[in-house]
Amino acid sequence: MEKELQYFGKVLENPDRPVVAILGGAKVSGKIKVMNNLLKKVDKLIIGGGMMFTFLKAQGYEIGTSLVEDDRLEIAKSVLKQAEEMGVKLYLPVDCVVADKIEAPTVTKMVNVREIPKNLKGLDIGPESLKLFAQALADAKMIIWNGPMGVFEVEAFSKGTVELAHKIAQSKAVSIIGGGDTVSAIDLAGV
Repeated sequence: MEKELQYFGKVLENPDRPVVAILGGAKVSGKIKVMNNLLKKVDKLIIGGGMMFTFLKAQGYEIGTSLVEDDRLEIAKSVLKQAEEMGVKLYLPVDCVVADKIEAPTVTKMVNVREIPKNLKGLDIGPESLKLFAQALADAKMIIWNGPMGVFEVEAFSKGTVELAHKIAQSKAVSIIGGGDTVSAIDLAGV
């Protein structure tokens, strides 16, 4: 991440605006330094993947059995507050795909993030989130993406990541993709 951040720093010294950063993946803890630095340089920040549930819980939402870093809730609240104070528009998913388990789920459904059942876990962003994120990307001149939007390695939970990859590829913005999982997701999407 630090190597990527150094590269991003060079690219972001005087970028065309607006700059949109997309952060996903499993954990907030692995991207705190990146988030704090990006908030100073971007106009919009999109948060998805497993880390979104730490942010949603920090806002008081029920997240069921979704991945969460309870020891990072205060950090998530701080990022939300900093973004507001700095005028950075922060986007969180509004819907998600939930299931009872990752491998061979017996229950899979789409729900609003405010209505995640206590016995299910969020595993991908939903179509309304994808629309919201696409709107955030519509006027972007630069897009920075690090981390998938869901458990893309499992087909049932890959749609959000794959469709976001297509949206970014169709954009006229300069896009910078970092992180091994994100590169794997782009390969899966064929873009």
